[in-house]
Amino acid sequence: MVILGIDPGYGTIGYGIVRYSGQRFTPIQYGAITTQIGAPMYLRLCELYDDLCTLIDTFHPDTAAVEDLFFNQNITTGIQVAQARGVILLALAQKGLNPVSYTPSQDKQSVVGYGKADKHQMMEMTRLMLGLAKVPRPDDAADALAIAICHGHASRSSLYHEKSIME
Repeated sequence: MVILGIDPGYGTIGYGIVRYSGQRFTPIQYGAITTQIGAPMYLRLCELYDDLCTLIDTFHPDTAAVEDLFFNQNITTGIQVAQARGVILLALAQKGLNPVSYTPSQDKQSVVGYGKADKHQMMEMTRLMLGLAKVPRPDDAADALAIAICHGHASRSSLYHEKSIME
């Protein structure tokens, strides 16, 4: 199974694509989609949509997982990230993927074994689980890989029941 993990944003959108087979994860591609700083939001959202569709068309993932939004300080930034997340969900739906959503603490629990692990612990465990020489950069890409790993773990769990975030 090829899993696309996405860490939503509007300036930097992390993505990670992994193959999950036999309880083993193999990295395929990771990085970040970036949008032009200072451009009007609608143009940034168009750029995000086009780049994500190209990524999906290139790697043909079987499934996708998107991190839930969590923000507690800047409501304006939160609204912009929510708009970008909506565009991400639209692109995934139009490409026939049925995205599943995970919270940051679910990602940490799945990768590190502790839902309140710090970012450095999660990034290092992601590196180790994928057999990478270095921690993936940017941080958003490492987060997206962790989301993909979380989805792989959840998909094999007997307690897992895939419920689309589109429903």
